[in-house]
Amino acid sequence: MTRGGRDDKGDDPERRCIATGESQPKAGLIRFGLGPDAEVVPDLLARLPGRGFYVTADRKAIEKAAAKGLFARAARQPVKVPEGLADTVEALLARRVVDLVSLARKAGDAVTGFEKVKDWLVKGKAKILIQASDGSERGKMKLHPPDGKETFIGCLTARELGLAFGREHAIHGALASGGLTTRVVEEAARLAGLRSEIGGKAASGGQIDGETVGRDTKDA
Repeated sequence: MTRGGRDDKGDDPERRCIATGESQPKAGLIRFGLGPDAEVVPDLLARLPGRGFYVTADRKAIEKAAAKGLFARAARQPVKVPEGLADTVEALLARRVVDLVSLARKAGDAVTGFEKVKDWLVKGKAKILIQASDGSERGKMKLHPPDGKETFIGCLTARELGLAFGREHAIHGALASGGLTTRVVEEAARLAGLRSEIGGKAASGGQIDGETVGRDTKDA
């Protein structure tokens, strides 16, 4: 398992983290590029032109790279590192996970609500169990992830999970098998790395496209 939360798969191209010096599959890293004014820019989809710099999907690693001038060293030129870079990456990853879960819902491959999720789990249709990080622990213990690896996602808040399902909040969700589910798992693993210091919980909330998201402990 990589530090970013991904399995170390041999068929995934590896890159070296400029903060830790370790090489690992790209899936567990965050790519950064340089904008026109030499500002460091997160490139989650790895589509920006030019040379990229990779940092482990871990808050401390990104903060170290920003504070120690490691982006400038890797770029071999002066660069501008925006304030709160790790927070920006976390917000972008949260938005990406929410959007992917929303796409899965529209495709009929995701449900929310305790009873619906329980039904999918009992029937074996659920491949991934999602539960809000700030939901009631007592309520969450009533459902168990499917057998296997990477079958649980717990890094989204109730507000974020609710956004994915077009509602104010949600505590429980489930994903069926499919390509979108694989992408959700991959991006959620990177998001969990950014939220590892607080156990995968966004204790004080964050923002997605300007909208504050955070603690909402009502059940769905």
